[in-house]
Amino acid sequence: MRAAAFLTVGLLALPAPALAQGGGNGVIYMAAYDHAIHVIDENTLEVVDKIPTTIGIPIGLTLSKDHERIYVRDAEFEEIEIIDVASRESIDSFTLSRGNRKVRIWGMEVDPAEEFIILNTMRYTKRIDRWEIEEAVLLKYDLAEKQVTDTIPWPEGDGGRRARLMFSPEGDYLYFFSRGNIIVLETENFTEEDRWDLSRPIEEGLGRFSFGFPTSPHDDEGFHTGLFNFTDPVQDRRMMGIARVNLAERDVDFFTLGPSSPVSFRLAPGGRKAYGLVQQIGNYEFWTFDVEGRRVESRQRFAGRPRMGLEISSNGELLYIYNAGSTIDVYDAATYEFLRTVTFDADMTSFVMIPEGTGPGAN
Repeated sequence: MRAAAFLTVGLLALPAPALAQGGGNGVIYMAAYDHAIHVIDENTLEVVDKIPTTIGIPIGLTLSKDHERIYVRDAEFEEIEIIDVASRESIDSFTLSRGNRKVRIWGMEVDPAEEFIILNTMRYTKRIDRWEIEEAVLLKYDLAEKQVTDTIPWPEGDGGRRARLMFSPEGDYLYFFSRGNIIVLETENFTEEDRWDLSRPIEEGLGRFSFGFPTSPHDDEGFHTGLFNFTDPVQDRRMMGIARVNLAERDVDFFTLGPSSPVSFRLAPGGRKAYGLVQQIGNYEFWTFDVEGRRVESRQRFAGRPRMGLEISSNGELLYIYNAGSTIDVYDAATYEFLRTVTFDADMTSFVMIPEGTGPGAN
């Protein structure tokens, strides 16, 4: 009896099995090659639903400003499908291709009020012996009328075919990021209101300002925090730093980190830290940026992938490594410790997350 009692007590004293650390209570939407968007509970990283797509393989997911809709682009760059987040159903889709004319949508930006979409397009017409390719053009697609209602001339001074577009928080202005300039268009008639010459240094003595104007749910509205690069004219070397840019005011707050490195940048919840990846064959590194302290906090090599994306959990405690393939590797954000690999039943193409407290019914 004594031996049995001792055994019982000993078993009770053993530590409980370690539970998988949760990254928060957000919802992940993963576009995949099985013609579906997988809905994943972030806390468990389990698929809780699948949303079939009617446009084929979904490759690009764009969230509306209120996180109530997802705009999905197909692998042929010809169709857009609109998913309602609350019902997890497709509510509309459209294409501009007709007959022997294909219209490829190389970029898009949704109006904050979701009245229209600006599409960066090119037209390709198939003839008997050739394809005729027209110049790039911006189109305004009205979501209520379900048709193109305006053609916006490509801004002067930009010889490219593709450009990044971004609306101001209230939708009054459309920012067109061209080669060396930011062109500001008002959204009533889409005429040029202003132009910001990025070829000029942000401070006397510095070289050209190179900055990507990232969009993050963790930035203050209207602000963009990310890495920038410039050339030190004295030492003739590339340097990098972190800038916080207010596009509306043309204001830049920045600090230098040191020599330039091929590292990415993702702002963490709260905006006080950021994380990045170095992706070089044989050299994969995690970086942690102390944005508040204006320094690189730490960096560490790890067993990465030849192609990968980085996302930060909604509570800021985990790092998700995804693409290419059907797995997400989970790491501890503070220590870079590998925690686990989650495998899904389809290869993914893209990945967006809606944090807890946003989306349908949040307001």
